[in-house]
Amino acid sequence: MKELVWLVPVLPLIGFLIISLGKNYFSKSIAGILASVAVLGAFVISLGIFFEMNGLHGKAFTLVLFDWISTGDFKVNIAFLVDPLSSIMLLIITGIGFLIHLYSMGYMHDDEGYAKFFSYLNLFVFFMLLLVLGDNYLLMFAGWEGVGLASYLLIGFWFKNHSYNDAAKKAFIVNRIGDLGFVLGIILIYITFGSINYATVFGEAVNLTSNMPVITAITLLLFVGAMGKSAQIPLYTWLPDAMAGPTPVSALIHAATMVTAGVYMIARSNILYTLAPETLGFVAIIGAATAVFAATIGIFQNDIKKVLAYSTVSQLGYMFLALGVGAFTGGVFHLMTHAFFKALLFLGAGSVIHAMGGEQDIRKMGGLKKYIPITYMTFLIGTIAISGIPPFSGFFSKDEILAHAFQVSPLLWGLGVLGSLMTTFYMFRLFFLTFFGTFRGTEEQHHHLHESPKTMTIPLIVLAVLAALGGFIGVPHVLGGNHWLEHFLAPVFKASEVFAHGHKLSHTTEYVLMAVTVILTIVFILFARNKFVSKNYVPSTDDSKLTFIPKLLTNKYYVDEFYNTIIVKPLNGLASFTYKILELKGINLLVDSVGKLVVFTSSVVRKVQSGNTGFYILAMVVSIVVILIINLFNK
Repeated sequence: MKELVWLVPVLPLIGFLIISLGKNYFSKSIAGILASVAVLGAFVISLGIFFEMNGLHGKAFTLVLFDWISTGDFKVNIAFLVDPLSSIMLLIITGIGFLIHLYSMGYMHDDEGYAKFFSYLNLFVFFMLLLVLGDNYLLMFAGWEGVGLASYLLIGFWFKNHSYNDAAKKAFIVNRIGDLGFVLGIILIYITFGSINYATVFGEAVNLTSNMPVITAITLLLFVGAMGKSAQIPLYTWLPDAMAGPTPVSALIHAATMVTAGVYMIARSNILYTLAPETLGFVAIIGAATAVFAATIGIFQNDIKKVLAYSTVSQLGYMFLALGVGAFTGGVFHLMTHAFFKALLFLGAGSVIHAMGGEQDIRKMGGLKKYIPITYMTFLIGTIAISGIPPFSGFFSKDEILAHAFQVSPLLWGLGVLGSLMTTFYMFRLFFLTFFGTFRGTEEQHHHLHESPKTMTIPLIVLAVLAALGGFIGVPHVLGGNHWLEHFLAPVFKASEVFAHGHKLSHTTEYVLMAVTVILTIVFILFARNKFVSKNYVPSTDDSKLTFIPKLLTNKYYVDEFYNTIIVKPLNGLASFTYKILELKGINLLVDSVGKLVVFTSSVVRKVQSGNTGFYILAMVVSIVVILIINLFNK
């Protein structure tokens, strides 16, 4: 099956081309089926590759397709690397991707851009697969930029709404800031190692010593790229605004795949980061800060998708906290479990919005559990999973991250627990306000309430099963498991273990840490239930009545306004100045002057062309005389 890996990205690419070129010639259902089958085919091949990789005990395989760039000593191939890490990512991308395609067939059924939407989804999947399969940094960067393009198209899909276009542009521009760091990091890698192929770079890196300034610089630059793509402080502001796209877009791009690209990139470059402990410390601090910062904002958001958006930012912070404390397997583990429960929550939110006729404000919902029971049950499973309640998937991945964080720094552990507890509170706040109490919407919305079609509920059920049981592939030794995922990924992270430091926690300590987090989590669930169910508290829809702290958090610390004041407005002012002064009064004046000079010169010269034969003979005689005189004097 490994020899067929090239088909995994090619199938969605073919789907994109067929749907794009033929969308005017076949029906909506055909477009949805073609797109879904393309991703399903990629998933089937990915599944075969995964089982083959497991049977080979993680032995890597590289398939070289053809030469891409060859100039001087710089050579790059279009080549795919199949190893445990890429095989896991293939399953996540194609598996979750197929479920979201299936869900979209119901969700987008009445949209006029149905076929175009599916072509964009296929294009995104192609670029994401290219990103994780490439055997060198340049091919990864090609996929990296491709998912940026596809996300721009999908976020701004409903382009007739100018605010959605602004959100798409914001995502594109903010990501370009991070991508500049990524490009500089790749250039520095080539200068340092003479290659950008993983095998060469990582093979030579093993022989280097820790804390080399050049490695620190490389890892910091790569992390800048990850900060943009994976929405970490200070480049996180694009992600909540990206909720402007259709809900399946939020589930695919901003929960399961694109935003995890930065996590994948650092996990892939684990040996470089292990050689740069200062960078790892910085990654851990940014991750912990982002996890807590975004969680505080999520507590006071009332748009169902905005709550999940800030939850995504917070959970990505957990992944980077894991990477920063050297828990590379833990970071990938949480990437996987997060893909399950966050895709489930986003699709569940889409089902709620579908039932509510487009309403997204949770203050105007309530009592929906009896109207949409399948959505209610699956959403509950996703909420429990993200809160970290055993034995659901989020418990195992969060516990692993927090245990490693405690090994490195109890402070980091404390921040991780704090972020987890706030996540529990705002997710159950969302859950209780949406599904419990009395219905608070309009009579028209009440009449419209209904469960989603099977094309939407079946993916919810499948994702709910994965969110509930997916954590069992990483049961820790302290709970009697053998952590299958750790063993499977061991060949990828084996080299970095040589440089790893830190003591192992005793079983007693691990039990205590687990007990503390689980008990506190249950306390916060009960607190949320008491506030929003027993006391039936509903936040006011009049934001003018908010006190200072709630108002500050509702307005997201005014970070967007701050960026707008210190960055956007000055740049717009500079652009206006250069346009009015340099462009209009400088460049345009120069260009116009050249044109006027030509017109003036031609108006003078054309008078010579009088059409009078006598004048032409006179001019010819005079010219001959002048030429003779010049020749005479030259002698």
